[in-house]
Amino acid sequence: MSVLLDSLAAGFAGDATRRAALDDVLRDGLPGPRTEAWKYTSLRALERRSFAAAEAVALDPAVLAAIPAPRLVFVNGRFDATASDLSGLPAGVELLPVARALRESRPRDTNFLQRRYTRADEPFARLNAALATDGAILRVDDEVDAGAPIHLVLVGAPQATDAAWHLRHFVEVRRGARLALVEHHLATGAHAHLANTLAHVHVAAGARLHHVRLQDDAGGATGFLRTDAVLARDAAYERVDLELGAGLSRHELNARLEGEGAALVAAGVLLGDGRRHVDTRLGIEHIARDTRCALRWRGIAGQRARVVFHGGITIRAGADGSEADLSNKNLLLSSDAEIDTQPVLEIHADEVKAAHGATVGQLDPVALFYLRSRGIDADDARRLLTAAFCREVVAGIADEATRALAEAALTRALARLGA
Repeated sequence: MSVLLDSLAAGFAGDATRRAALDDVLRDGLPGPRTEAWKYTSLRALERRSFAAAEAVALDPAVLAAIPAPRLVFVNGRFDATASDLSGLPAGVELLPVARALRESRPRDTNFLQRRYTRADEPFARLNAALATDGAILRVDDEVDAGAPIHLVLVGAPQATDAAWHLRHFVEVRRGARLALVEHHLATGAHAHLANTLAHVHVAAGARLHHVRLQDDAGGATGFLRTDAVLARDAAYERVDLELGAGLSRHELNARLEGEGAALVAAGVLLGDGRRHVDTRLGIEHIARDTRCALRWRGIAGQRARVVFHGGITIRAGADGSEADLSNKNLLLSSDAEIDTQPVLEIHADEVKAAHGATVGQLDPVALFYLRSRGIDADDARRLLTAAFCREVVAGIADEATRALAEAALTRALARLGA
């Protein structure tokens, strides 16, 4: 058994069902390099680390100065009622911590906690199912427009020991409803904690969800996030993910397009500097007819960083009329950096439109020459081209205030690369 799993299991306080789920993970252990899903992301160093339970940490209000209400805040995996602010939450929108729903014995609100994971290559989802006792529940009633973006803020703060926490979220946008959600992962100082988060997203018939996620955690942090989304008939899910922080981060985005006419438009930036390891894994399933996905990811690796991208699209039998498009472009800024990209397209239906492509390259010498010929020095020219490479993703964020937050976070991250 690994030191990591031993330390996480020491904090167990659940029922027999959860205990059985935890025992299954302990029996199987963590996947190694021969497991295809973890081929490019080694867990050997993490497996030797030990994590304590998270402690309550007071949060400086200045940290949230740029994040408006309504917002739900968790610090080191613990709900912070003082920092949270639900003012302005419109009628028909419910936002609360999972722990409160459990205390109030609201089984209909917490049924999602019963979902279990069985595959040996999904250890952190299995650990989350066994150990998570808090998170956010966000629900928008039928035909309700939630209006201004709602913010979910997940803060990592220094404490005496390296800590681990497990959060589980449920986002439900009901029939014909509209929701804008901004998810912030940030740090108040240097730390080396482990955050393990699992999010369930349900977008009902005719509903619209705009979701922006800004991951800018501490350089020593480790973060595992899995998003499982289900889209019903004519549902639309648009999201942007910026992976800008943490020493080791992995996001698995799984989406099932189960209703006819469902559409997923997703884009992201994977930015690796220093010795960071950034991993994103997409698993998109077209199950119903006339569904659509458009996926656009940009990766940048400099210094000694490693960026990993797996873009998996499956068009099931019977999903005729589906359209799928995946583009993954990557920029390598250093001979010591590494980028691994795997576009995968499986088609089991007729009459579909599908395309995927991936590139890894360096800055265009012709573009550099053009900027130099206009009087721009070499370093500034490289910075301009690098920023332009990934800013097209941020430009797709519709809400102006959210776009400004994303641009500021991206500018700070690019500065670490000298870009």
